[in-house]
Amino acid sequence: MSRPVIKVEHLSKRYRLGLKETQAETLAGQIVSLIKSPWQNLKRLREMSRFGVEDASVFWALKDINFEVNEGEVLGIIGKNGAGKSTLLKILSQITEPTSGKIEIRGRVASLLEVGTGFHPELSGRENIYMNGTILGMTRREIDSKLDEIIEFSGVEKFIDTAVKFYSSGMKVRLGFSVAAHLEPEILIIDEVLAVGDFEFQKKCLGKMEDVAGQGRTVIFVSHDLNAIRSLCSRTLIVNNGVISFIGKTENSIDFYLNSNSQCVFTPEFNQQAWVKEVRIYNSSDELTSEIKCNSTWKVELIISIESEIDNFVSAIGIIGPNNESVITNWQDSLNVSKGEYLASFENNDLVFSEGEFKLSIGLSSNQSVIQYLDKVISINFYQSDGDGFSPFKKIKFGLLSNEFVKQTRKIDLK
Repeated sequence: MSRPVIKVEHLSKRYRLGLKETQAETLAGQIVSLIKSPWQNLKRLREMSRFGVEDASVFWALKDINFEVNEGEVLGIIGKNGAGKSTLLKILSQITEPTSGKIEIRGRVASLLEVGTGFHPELSGRENIYMNGTILGMTRREIDSKLDEIIEFSGVEKFIDTAVKFYSSGMKVRLGFSVAAHLEPEILIIDEVLAVGDFEFQKKCLGKMEDVAGQGRTVIFVSHDLNAIRSLCSRTLIVNNGVISFIGKTENSIDFYLNSNSQCVFTPEFNQQAWVKEVRIYNSSDELTSEIKCNSTWKVELIISIESEIDNFVSAIGIIGPNNESVITNWQDSLNVSKGEYLASFENNDLVFSEGEFKLSIGLSSNQSVIQYLDKVISINFYQSDGDGFSPFKKIKFGLLSNEFVKQTRKIDLK
């Protein structure tokens, strides 16, 4: 049985929000501030030393995290933006110290967390390769033996002796991944920075990570691309609001993640005339899920709360593609509605989507005036089964296929 190379116990990380120093606008105010500054600084230091649990300025990025990663394992980490994934990776990469808890790491760690991480902008690409290898404890001879392979994989041969500060984001990612993967660390940590690279390079990276794992080394991979997580990772953990909400086999983790994200519940803003109370996504089997087969039927349902009579009321959805392009929009027919709860359904029977993660936006309006707009509030992951044999739409202009959905709005009783 393989032994753990990473062991995390009761790991927590907290930050203090606020404590921003204000600048006086008048000369008199600046003089008074200068006199008061020693006492204010003392007060600020005391506040910073008191991390009370009930203090509103304290933000817990991670709270009581526990897990192990075995030698040769590829562990996936998924979660919404702001869930705490990047903070966790920074702690594992020893960039940030935890507030409390314990981490045991056996072996050299190479990380690619952000564009340009670990590069000195004034040094050339070649010089940065040697610098990173030295940091990892490699000899010059060891780096020499890998140099040509690193440069070839990165695809930046023409610019390898140019200062990194002149590299594009994509070039930095290419070289950064190539350095991290080829200098043979025992543990490779990759954040979702690969999204900056082009599709072909992403495929190369995934293949290289498989090779690294096949050599008995450990990989931790964070991504929003669930298909990549599914193909690469044997086990996946879900981070949600700073805690691990699930950890297990990748298929089980993805099912949990998608099902927990297939239904959103919202609270109204103050004195709002109408608002989306709930969003649900159903597959062709009428199951609540946001993982949809590319060429199957599926449905979006909105539960809408109307607080007063509204003329010419319209609800609408928009689908945003993986490259942040508007793929399709759909509007319900306008209605005169009274106070109560309404169900608006949008059923897709004909339109075939390509593989990838799409976002759903929602809008409510009356007489062409916006009442509520929810931007990219829920994800829909489209996947293709083997042997489907169809040609998916790769790009659709905004609104071009706005009549493809079967739509209905009706009043309902939720009691």
